[in-house]
Amino acid sequence: MICFNELERAEALASLPGWCHDAERDAIAREFEFRDFVAAFSFMTAVAIHAEKADHHPEWSNIYNKVSILLTTHDADGLTSKDAALADVITRLASSF
Repeated sequence: MICFNELERAEALASLPGWCHDAERDAIAREFEFRDFVAAFSFMTAVAIHAEKADHHPEWSNIYNKVSILLTTHDADGLTSKDAALADVITRLASSF
């Protein structure tokens, strides 16, 4: 897997509302807020199912109704199309909670 160049990164971010680039990690990150803990945890469960199928797992944390997610491709040492694809799925899933 090859990391995105600057143009590819910019194009990916333009199509992923709310996600920002973490230059230090060459990753993308976003925080999601839900009505309560159950909704946040249900969202995380849905993401986990998709992540496992894609064999691409997020770095994340949860505090009550907030879920923070960071995506980077560890074996490529940076941002790749796998991250953009999972971010797109995550964004779509979040809208259903």
